[in-house]
Amino acid sequence: MKDLPDEDAEMAFVKVFRELMRLKNILESFSNFEDEDLALPAQQFADYRSAYLDLYDKVKTNTQKEKASILEDIDFELELIHRDVVNVKYILSLLAQLYDADAPEQTKIRNLILDSVAGDLELRSKRELIQKFIDSTLPNLTNAAEIPDGFEDLWEQERMTAFDQLVKEEQLDADKLKKVIDRFIYTGEKPLPDPDIIEVIQKPLGILERGPTKQRVYDKVIDYVETFIHGIAA
Repeated sequence: MKDLPDEDAEMAFVKVFRELMRLKNILESFSNFEDEDLALPAQQFADYRSAYLDLYDKVKTNTQKEKASILEDIDFELELIHRDVVNVKYILSLLAQLYDADAPEQTKIRNLILDSVAGDLELRSKRELIQKFIDSTLPNLTNAAEIPDGFEDLWEQERMTAFDQLVKEEQLDADKLKKVIDRFIYTGEKPLPDPDIIEVIQKPLGILERGPTKQRVYDKVIDYVETFIHGIAA
């Protein structure tokens, strides 16, 4: 969370929210449980969950640091975060509500959509694209029934643009890259920096460039698949 002063406070937050998720998961196992029974509002819980995942991302991606982070030793127990409710079908239903909502409700529903995405392990990488759909595509539709097709069209356009940009920026063999990605999607096994990734790089690499370049390309490929493919099937 942005207002936490240091890593000690961040660690305390992670531990407390992790315990809160454990308790909430236990309560949800009872058939008569309702979110309204909790003293913590659903929106605030979603905000905390998003902040929790932000801290996880901070630890996972902060590979070039001057000193070790105390958060590295924390088990974030990501299995505590349910993903069975927040999926593309759920997001599409919220987008339909947003389209049909009166002006006073639109801000509330928009925030709910973006917060729900930010608090989900698979969909959080797609937040920027969903926000773009809301801002650029949704206002141009004639009715809510057009949302699924409009959503799919934008997603496919952005996916192709991102693929072409990756190929151009890193000077990659497009056909070989497509095969690597297709195999990743089909098998569920991430490609290896060597030999999978190094073989798609066309530009000559010096000895000192080889390691950093293949790692950078590997990270971009994984990010591409997580953003545009994983979690998209409704």
